[in-house]
Amino acid sequence: MPVDQLQHVNIRCADVEAARDFYVQVVGLTVGPRPPFASVGYWMFLGDQPVVHLVQRPPGEDPKTGTGNLDHVGFRGVDIEGTRAGLRAAGIPFREQVVPRDGTTQIFVVDPDGLKVELNF
Repeated sequence: MPVDQLQHVNIRCADVEAARDFYVQVVGLTVGPRPPFASVGYWMFLGDQPVVHLVQRPPGEDPKTGTGNLDHVGFRGVDIEGTRAGLRAAGIPFREQVVPRDGTTQIFVVDPDGLKVELNF
């Protein structure tokens, strides 16, 4: 099995500050530490887990483009080499990046309906 846990949902926001306030005041999440990504945003925590990532959508960007406001869903991966090999064998394109701060390797793939899936190792 390539994953063992749903980690987070990433939401692209028209007003990231208003979204942050909503998830704090209405949902009861708390703002927690976020790596120093170039984008503006917040990681919203449920206990000690960052379950909702909020990212500011660039001004003028149509929220109906790409995957819309739901940018991606993140899972915790369990076998990075096996995942890479399986994706290559299946001919599925993927992109990798390393998270600043903690060195997590992320693999991004796109599902058949265009939704981005993030696998974190």
